[in-house]
Amino acid sequence: MRLLVLLTVCTVLLRADGVNSSALEEPEVLRARLNIQKIHALVDAGALPRVQLEQAEDALGDAQDMAILRRTMSAKDLTEDQAGEMTAAAQRRLDRRQKQLERTRGLVESGIAAQNDLKPFEEQVHFARQEYDLAMSRANLCHELSEMVRAEASRPSQQEQIPSGIRTSVRFDGAGVFTPVQFQQVSAAFEHRFAKPLPISAMGETAVHRALGFDHRGRVDVALNPDQPEGVWLRQFLEARRIPYFAFWHAAAGKATGAHIHIGPESTRLGALAD
Repeated sequence: MRLLVLLTVCTVLLRADGVNSSALEEPEVLRARLNIQKIHALVDAGALPRVQLEQAEDALGDAQDMAILRRTMSAKDLTEDQAGEMTAAAQRRLDRRQKQLERTRGLVESGIAAQNDLKPFEEQVHFARQEYDLAMSRANLCHELSEMVRAEASRPSQQEQIPSGIRTSVRFDGAGVFTPVQFQQVSAAFEHRFAKPLPISAMGETAVHRALGFDHRGRVDVALNPDQPEGVWLRQFLEARRIPYFAFWHAAAGKATGAHIHIGPESTRLGALAD
């Protein structure tokens, strides 16, 4: 009987290896998939209880969802579709941990397991909830950026909506260049003056700038209103050192999604110079 089971398992593994060798799955996913096939053969042969197959299926789902999280959480530019995949994967991992906790709690209440057996499962639920919250936070940020782009595209007459006489933007060309060394000087001086980091909202190229059609490489956006004390100080600092900047007091169609200070030369249009 054992020989028959062993031969069955080996046959399944060899077939699985041939099928999956070209699938380019993550190692953890491939191991979990092969483990399911091995356990499935043992369960069918009566050598293992079916509950172990259910646990192996959960492990495969976990590995697949972790592969999704690893890919999406580290993505430089997250799309809304990827954000949806990410939050769904995090939700499934949390649901599995909660299910395991409830199963163990039932064993404790029936006297089969000790109270201390709950602790590792409670910790796993806590970690999975933090993982989910982080995924939701990143997905919300992605959604907000996408909404900014859509709002920018649907606001062709934004300048006309601003009452006349209200300043919308200022351009200072300075020496026409902005170097990494100058950025370090600006950042260090700001932190020394205000005892907090320079509130950078965009460093170099971002998905939002690409969506708006701008090449933002070598430029920095700072989330400061030009009239607030920090904004006034920053503009004076830049002017004293002839560092180019643009100050925006309002959203400007095709140029800005809100009040901020753009440090560096004007961003060129992708594939062409700006108007």
